[in-house]
Amino acid sequence: MNKKPWYRELFVWLVILFPVSAVIGGMITISLAINSDDGLVIDDYYKQGLEINLVLERDKKAVKHGLQATLNLDNNFIKVRLDKNSAYDLPDKLNLKFSHHTRSGFDKDIVLNRVSDDMYQNKLPELILGKWSVQISADDWRLLQSIQI
Repeated sequence: MNKKPWYRELFVWLVILFPVSAVIGGMITISLAINSDDGLVIDDYYKQGLEINLVLERDKKAVKHGLQATLNLDNNFIKVRLDKNSAYDLPDKLNLKFSHHTRSGFDKDIVLNRVSDDMYQNKLPELILGKWSVQISADDWRLLQSIQI
């Protein structure tokens, strides 16, 4: 009788291989979950869900005031011209936010100063090429649009 020891049997190692690979894969998954920052989960998701109503209300106020903006980027200056209803008085300053669509580290916030009745301007910050969301806001309203630079 030619009996081999158990550790020389191929079938035994195949049976051991699959559970061991599952344990190693689980340990790698756990280490990735602990060491990586997903950044998507927020603690106050309910509060943020309620705040969406305030954001939508700001968009409705812009429509109510008849606001429309024309954005001009030239000669290292940003110029914004606002059209409005005759009943609304434009503010002295506007907040302008450039939000990059995929790289939040490049987002820029700028305050635009009023230079004439319907014109605002300030220096243009350095912006990388790509798709941007532009938000113009003041008081209780905002205008939001996407642009390509």
